[in-house]
Amino acid sequence: MSEATAPKAAAPKAVDAPLTFLDERLGSTTFFKRNVKKVFPDHWSFMLGEIALYSFIILLLTGTFLTLWFQPSMHETVYEGSYEPLRGVKMSQAYASTLHITFDVRGGLLMRQIHHWAAILFMASICAHMLRVFFTGAYRKPREINWLIGIVLFTLGMLEGLFGYSLPDDLLSGTGLRITQGVLESLPLVGTYGYMFLFGGEFPEGMNGELIPRLFTLHILLLPGIFLALITAHMMIMWHQKHTAMPVKNQTEEQVYGYPFYPVFMAKTGAYFLFTFGVLALLGAFAQINPIWQFGPYDPGAISSGSQPDWYMGVLEGSLRIMPNWEITAWGHTLSLNVLIPALGPLGIIFTGAALWPFLERWVTGDNRSHHVNDRPRNAPVRTGVGMAAVTFYGLLWLAGANDVIAERFHVSLFATTWFFRVTVIIGPILAYIITKRVCLGLQRSDANVIGHGVESGIIVASPDGRFSERHEPAREEERITILSKENARPEAPATDANGIPAPGTKGPLGVLRSRLQRAWTFDDIAVEEHEHGNGHEGHELEAGKSDKELRH
Repeated sequence: MSEATAPKAAAPKAVDAPLTFLDERLGSTTFFKRNVKKVFPDHWSFMLGEIALYSFIILLLTGTFLTLWFQPSMHETVYEGSYEPLRGVKMSQAYASTLHITFDVRGGLLMRQIHHWAAILFMASICAHMLRVFFTGAYRKPREINWLIGIVLFTLGMLEGLFGYSLPDDLLSGTGLRITQGVLESLPLVGTYGYMFLFGGEFPEGMNGELIPRLFTLHILLLPGIFLALITAHMMIMWHQKHTAMPVKNQTEEQVYGYPFYPVFMAKTGAYFLFTFGVLALLGAFAQINPIWQFGPYDPGAISSGSQPDWYMGVLEGSLRIMPNWEITAWGHTLSLNVLIPALGPLGIIFTGAALWPFLERWVTGDNRSHHVNDRPRNAPVRTGVGMAAVTFYGLLWLAGANDVIAERFHVSLFATTWFFRVTVIIGPILAYIITKRVCLGLQRSDANVIGHGVESGIIVASPDGRFSERHEPAREEERITILSKENARPEAPATDANGIPAPGTKGPLGVLRSRLQRAWTFDDIAVEEHEHGNGHEGHELEAGKSDKELRH
């Protein structure tokens, strides 16, 4: 019997029976057959979101290991462990158990450092992933919900990180909790209630009993549960809507072009997980982070020099440091603007603006279409400029959080450093927006020149009349497709019709504002399109178009 007509070998009964049982009740076979063929576009920037997912998985695994030995108790004990400089020192059981994990549990220090580096990488990858989504316009309809989920994840990640590095009860974490207490207490009306609810009493007396157990419960139970729910929702929505794609050949708004989930994507994503774990293991083994044994147990009357939070909390630290000492006292109550504004202002501007941006952009441009192919950042100069302004604002506040270190290292006045950041935090984002927008428009002009005149070949030709010029050749097909993916700005709708009647949506203050914003959005747009005549390179362009058409067929 030939191989083509040979009957297929039946699956073993031990395998076939359970699969048949599940398929008859859940339809799982049909589900898997349908979904293992799902196509995923291939681009390096999509890996940023995967790194965040893998970092979260590593956080769960290492956190489970640390939970087995950590004691979330503020009861006082005398340290009798193997770290000689602190032997005989009175400290909380939380700090003593952290020292025990570090020096006496096999692999404990490695797990602690992998856990901390994974938290930093988790926040960094979320931030980079959200920037990629913003600059490419991947948040547009129908993906606004996933964009909002990402903002909530980053916000909760800041809280999770704060609670996590506060658990060891060392001097550095206690300093951070002292700042947290001040920020909570500055909130009008509800601040004192929130502060007492979290700390369980006045600072630092409240830390002696309730605070660490409460932070421990939030850190290992409540917030991870919310993370799991949001990440699952994020993945399910992405799976249903399909992944956005970069503008490449064969990629359209109606068709997804890429590699199947099985086996290509599964193999690649498995390798990415191992790479991520390997990098974190190397960092945990060779790059020291948060050496709590050098700080000692928390003492309300002491503070370590150069105390700095993790990078994602640096924006709050910086805003607190450069804020003037403003207060308002009325009717026997004091409103501490010097704490309230830094606590709510910077992150409120960034996160609220980011959450509202997809809806604001749709309202301004009037674009209610669904988008599945991403923009190049240069093709949306206003959006890219706003994004770079936000990055500059965030980055300057992050640097301001180290104003004392900068002043000491560069031998400049601390007051001069503080005033420098007070000025640049306002001027810097404005300059970043202007410069970024001009760069984007310059790149658009370069793209238009490539399409209209071709690319320089490096070949100099002489004309019969003795003039020399460089020969231009058509752009490569992939480059031409990428450049022509730009959507030229649609003309602005007239404010009035032929009879002088105002158009719908242009009436009132909101209508006027929308018209002006729409004009600002499209005013400097550079048209990028192919021309059939008028540039002296008609033959090259027609030939390139013919070749592209043949490739498609």
